[in-house]
Amino acid sequence: MVIGRFFTVGLVCALLHNAIMIGGDWAGLHYVATSFISFAIVVAVGYWLHSGWTFPGAARGRTPFARYALTMAANLPLSIAGMFVLVDLAGLPVPAAAPAVTVLLAAFNFIGGRWALKRQSRRQT
Repeated sequence: MVIGRFFTVGLVCALLHNAIMIGGDWAGLHYVATSFISFAIVVAVGYWLHSGWTFPGAARGRTPFARYALTMAANLPLSIAGMFVLVDLAGLPVPAAAPAVTVLLAAFNFIGGRWALKRQSRRQT
């Protein structure tokens, strides 16, 4: 059940990310600049959806958000590197490269998101 919810939210985030990337390309922005814009928006939306629906009983607050943002921040250099390889080296257009990079990062996002939103057990003293 968690995996199904994760991929549903992941799909929403992926579609949002790709819409921002493709829209930025159409607006004449470089994919690096658009990646930062997408990161800020998608992290906020992803945290809200994952902590509220994907992972039942997920911790919410500053620390879980910081862990989630840190985990997702690892995606940013990986995403830019993937875009560099596919766009600049392989010659793919951004509308083809952005979805391909998104697919490549899915497993990392599941593992990292689950860790980031895991409720921390409190020791009884």
